[in-house]
Amino acid sequence: MSNGEYRQVWRIVIRNFLNSLKPRQIQGNNIGKDYIGNVYYEIPADPSTGKRKPSRWYDPPKGLDFQDPIPAEWEAWLRMRRKEPPTEEEIAKNLAIAEMKKVNAAKIEEQRLIDGGSLPAPVEKGHESFPTYSEYHPGDPTNKYRNK
Repeated sequence: MSNGEYRQVWRIVIRNFLNSLKPRQIQGNNIGKDYIGNVYYEIPADPSTGKRKPSRWYDPPKGLDFQDPIPAEWEAWLRMRRKEPPTEEEIAKNLAIAEMKKVNAAKIEEQRLIDGGSLPAPVEKGHESFPTYSEYHPGDPTNKYRNK
């Protein structure tokens, strides 16, 4: 490699490094908003420039800062599991189903308490939770299952 070509490579490296330090304004297309207040954006794919996949992200409402989980429909869209963003009707339908499940669970719990049901017994943990057999005694020297 001649000296002139070598300098050209370093010039490109330094220029790219300096450009990486500059703040970039990323502006995407506003795709939608959910009932929590998250706003979803997308920069579409552009194969002519080498960008094969779209970029997708969301901004939470002020003060929440990624605390609440996002709806499943929007998460599927963000993770590229679906091509089209969810519609308002789809979100409303799934939200109504979730509310109905909460109401039904409360009714079942209320009926269980009326019928005299109690809380389920706690599950034993540790070596006490393993089954015991009357014919097997690990410390017994006359045990026929003992290793010889």
